[in-house]
This record gives sequence, C-alpha cells and structure tokens, in this order.
Amino acid sequence: MTQSEENYLKAIYYLSQHVMAEITTNAIAAKMETKAASVTDMIKKLRNKSLVIYERYQGVQLTELGILEARKIIRKHRLWECFLVNTLKFSWDEVHDMAEQLEHIQSEILISRLDEFLNFPTHDPHGDPIPDALGNMSEINQMILSDLKINETSQVMGVKDSSASFLQFLSKMNIGLGSTIKVINVFAFDDSMEVEIDNKHLILSSKVSSCLLVKKI
Repeated sequence: MTQSEENYLKAIYYLSQHVMAEITTNAIAAKMETKAASVTDMIKKLRNKSLVIYERYQGVQLTELGILEARKIIRKHRLWECFLVNTLKFSWDEVHDMAEQLEHIQSEILISRLDEFLNFPTHDPHGDPIPDALGNMSEINQMILSDLKINETSQVMGVKDSSASFLQFLSKMNIGLGSTIKVINVFAFDDSMEVEIDNKHLILSSKVSSCLLVKKI
C-alpha cells in the first residue's frame, strides 16, 4: 500500500472504534482534512484491494483483511512511540508526529526486531494497547475519570487526547500513566472535579477529566 492508502485505512479504523453510526465519506473527509470526492476515489482503490466494503449511501466498513492491515500500521506506530520515549528519551508529547512518519516503514523483520529490542511491550507511552504480529489486541477495562463518583480512587491507564498540548498540560500537573487519582468533589456548575494526586488537591475541568482513561482501584 501507499502511505496515503495506509493513512486512510488507519483513519477508517479509528472511526470504526469511536463512531457508533455508519462511517460516511464525509466523516472520513473530516478526519483526513480533505474533500469528500478525494475520499470516494480512495475508497474505491481500497475496495479493489479487498480492504473495505463500500456501497454508495451505505457507509464504509473494513473487511477482516482491512482490520488486520490497519492494526499492523497501528502496531508499528505504537512500537516506534515506545522506542522514541524509552530509548531515545523523548517526552510523550513529542513522539506522535515522528511515529506518523516511521509507521510507514515496510520491513517486517525490522519491526519484529524492534519489538524484541523493546522486550515486547503491550502498551505505548500513552497507554494504548499494541497489537501483536498477528493483529491481536488486548482489551482493557477502562473508563473515563469523569464517570467516577466522590471518594472513588483510580489509576491512570491512558488518554483519549494524545495532542501535544494536552500531554504537556498533564506533565505540568504531574499526571502520567500509573498516577493514582482520588475524586474529592464534583462541582455541579461545570462538572469540574476536585481530585487528590500525590497528597495534593487539584481542580480538573470536565474537558480534562473526560480525556483521562482510568481503572478503579
């Protein structure tokens, strides 16, 4: 596949995981920041390669092969993020764009050696699961912090927003993977939360608490 085809495939996979309704060409166009006509042309190419099922006005679906190929791309992306953070010591807010470029490397033996070098990580630096070589991906029992009630305690498992600005904000608040967060209060006015982290009390906006993936402990 071309880099463009891989990017489209990954975008469709993302939408399939986060959008309940059918995946329209307009939704893909918005995700890819392009025109719907360009999406239609690409979808036809992907359909010819048996990667998607597409009927006009009925949305787009990935085939089993399409899901597997999308997960291979995601696997490479997340392994490279691990390498950049764990080995080259980049911070977690710096690596997404670099991994976007590295994910298009086609050498399977390189990715296999990279996986081995990293000691077969199961999650990337943002807490997202890494598919294995066969495309299998572990499911994690997670919820968003904003769903917790007063006096409930949780551990940060990942983020829904991996933008540099959000990750930088979390770093300044000393919030990272594994951080323990106890809900002290929830304010009805704006759904912001008073939380306790490392014996310190912070106020988190609803926007922040809805982007933190946690598990109750």
